Amino acid sequence: MKRNLFITFEGPEGAGKSTVLQQIVKRMQEEKIEVLATREPGGIEIAEKIREVILNPAHTAMNERAEALLYAAARSQHFYEKVLPALQKGKLVLCDRFIDSSLAYQGYARGIGIDEVLAINEFAIGKRLPDITILFDIEPEVGLARIQKHSSREVNRLDVESLAFHNKVREGYQEVIKRYPERIKVVNADQSLEQVVEEVWNILTKVLNEMK
Repeated sequence: MKRNLFITFEGPEGAGKSTVLQQIVKRMQEEKIEVLATREPGGIEIAEKIREVILNPAHTAMNERAEALLYAAARSQHFYEKVLPALQKGKLVLCDRFIDSSLAYQGYARGIGIDEVLAINEFAIGKRLPDITILFDIEPEVGLARIQKHSSREVNRLDVESLAFHNKVREGYQEVIKRYPERIKVVNADQSLEQVVEEVWNILTKVLNEMK
């Protein structure tokens, strides 16, 4: 199994990707695979501070271009400070969100343009895309209902957006899939946690073994 790969988990709000990522990390550790788990925006001190600004529900005046640039800034710092060094040391890196989130949320749903947001992020990360992306697909109504049931979960500025916005996000992810069909593996997130974890585990082990 190839080790130093960059794997990202993507999906709309309430898709369960963060929970699944934790389960996958646990299984990899049991298999003695050296893995680093991280998240966006955040993962390191500077990016976490930017996260506080971006996702603060009180910051409703933030315009879409400022939002896109802040995400790119956090991503750049996180990538060069944490992700790239780990890959260079031979670690497998699992990241909760990366560039595809910006393409779907800011590029498509906010209407800035996927190409425009891609250009910003290519500058930020030196055009380094993930090796594999697991995209958790779910109806926005289902995902948002899950969030409402979990009172302990962080409620951020994106959670309180309209249902129309979240439908646009899902459409945006479909556009991203069309651009990167080989890299992105789609999983139906409207299943039990156990089923989703097993499906993701099977996808990853198959792909990683093929990339020896």
